[in-house]
Amino acid sequence: MASFTLQGIPVSRGIAIGRAHLMRPAALDVEHYLVAQEQIESEVLRLQDAIVQVHKELQTIWADLPLDAPTELGAFLDVHALILSDPMISEAPLEIIRTRNYNAEWALVTQIDALSAQFDEIEDDYLRERKADIQQVAERVLKVLTGSANDLPRDANVNERRGNMIVVARDISPADMMQFRDAAFSGFVTDEGGQNSHTAIVSRSLGIPAVVGLGNASHLIQQDDWLIIDSDAGVVIVAPSAQVIEEYRNLLAVLLKTRKKLTRLKKTPAITQDGIEITLLANIELPQDAITAMEAGASGVGLFRSEFLFMGRTGHEQELPTEEEQFVAYRDAVLAMKGKPVTIRTLDVGADKPLDTTDHNILNPALGLRAIRYCLAEPQLFLTQLRAILRASAFGPVHILIPMMAHAFEIDQSLAMIEQAKKSLLAEDKKFDDKVPVGAMIEVPAAALSLPMFVKKLDFLSVGTNDLIQYTLAIDRADHEVAHLYSDIHPAILQLLAMTVSAAQKAEIPVAICGGMAGDIRLTRLLIGMGFRELSMPPALLPEIKQEILNTNIESLQSLVKKILRSYDPDVIQESLAQLAIA
Repeated sequence: MASFTLQGIPVSRGIAIGRAHLMRPAALDVEHYLVAQEQIESEVLRLQDAIVQVHKELQTIWADLPLDAPTELGAFLDVHALILSDPMISEAPLEIIRTRNYNAEWALVTQIDALSAQFDEIEDDYLRERKADIQQVAERVLKVLTGSANDLPRDANVNERRGNMIVVARDISPADMMQFRDAAFSGFVTDEGGQNSHTAIVSRSLGIPAVVGLGNASHLIQQDDWLIIDSDAGVVIVAPSAQVIEEYRNLLAVLLKTRKKLTRLKKTPAITQDGIEITLLANIELPQDAITAMEAGASGVGLFRSEFLFMGRTGHEQELPTEEEQFVAYRDAVLAMKGKPVTIRTLDVGADKPLDTTDHNILNPALGLRAIRYCLAEPQLFLTQLRAILRASAFGPVHILIPMMAHAFEIDQSLAMIEQAKKSLLAEDKKFDDKVPVGAMIEVPAAALSLPMFVKKLDFLSVGTNDLIQYTLAIDRADHEVAHLYSDIHPAILQLLAMTVSAAQKAEIPVAICGGMAGDIRLTRLLIGMGFRELSMPPALLPEIKQEILNTNIESLQSLVKKILRSYDPDVIQESLAQLAIA
């Protein structure tokens, strides 16, 4: 077989070499047929039994989680259990069986297709990728119904003889990933998925090489094909030559040796060779993630995405997380960080999110009522969250981060809401830190171009590079038709970053980067050379970034950094970046 290469989305780091194990979607084996009226209830019972069995499977996987399992896994299993209990999965397909006489599998697939279509309308890529969780839960139920469950490689002896296995699938759930853990499983590639999918997050946490979003890989790759995953480059090499395999085996040996050394850096401060300390922070999504952040040696949490608390709910106001529920989650994260700061981003969702109760006619939700715009339009929801965050500040240092502000009145109204929350807490004699710093995410060009109005009124800035790039270049990176135009080193992006760090320095307020660029080791020297002193990233990336900082002399970078910022020629920028790597 001739060798060929597939390019996808890199979601973790490392190299994996092994044989392909294809996972066939259970939905492909689903039969579509009508059941007789007298068989309706037995078909309903069959689906209910399958759902109960999957519940038990998830509970068993949860109970069997090893002590060293990433904290995200338990949380994701909880999310999948919640989805399974949701009436949209547990009841709506039963109604389809009763009203349309569909067999159980067909009814479930029909319901999931309808839900998936609703998620496809969501512009926010993070929320849109939550569709995968619903599909993964349905996939487990379908496997029970079709009797195709447990088709995973489990004979370690056989796999050891044949080499490690690499799972190739349309998609793969976090629960399946844990079941693979004891098998000879070294990586995975999927047709679907993106940077924010749960499988991507889990793969990063487990340190499993993975490339997602390959489009048609599960059809192009054959069972038992030799594969090489180069997840740093987002590349999958199919049927490589013996020479290429040997080259990658040598690279893998060096990589494993290096990683072992990096674990020793946990307590080492991130100080450059010329004595400048860089603060390395962690991005987290669940309170439990704070434990992982501490284990990775983070100096604090630079970005706590609060959206997870609002997900998996069906849209009625009373089903939104209560103040007490939010308070407990924020407090737990603060306590877990043991005195290190926790930056909590207020709700960053769009008008088309699942929790929305109104029927907005949105032409382009990415430019519509989202993030702070939504929170200001829903003042009670915003006030509830602010009270919960402030109450958590009584247990340790907390920073409040407001997303997607672009107008002066948004700053003023946000600060006014925070003061209102404080007054209400004072009236109830509830404790909080009255000096909680308030900052803004710089993630739209308008914010980066009007920084003076931000630095006058706020305590810190944090650059969300993913959205800043999206809005500056008018690129939806989840859209395969234009994703190749997404560039974090476009001259416009670099100029906006330089302007932001300069404005913050003049105002003498901290500025961090919490987007994807912060965890990209290719850009570490450029960012700290530009003046950024706080980088926030997934915990698993912290050791390598710290190593890079320890090997860097910022003074020696200055001429190359200036050359990059003066240039509008992509080739010159790329060449200078390569020189920075060895400076």
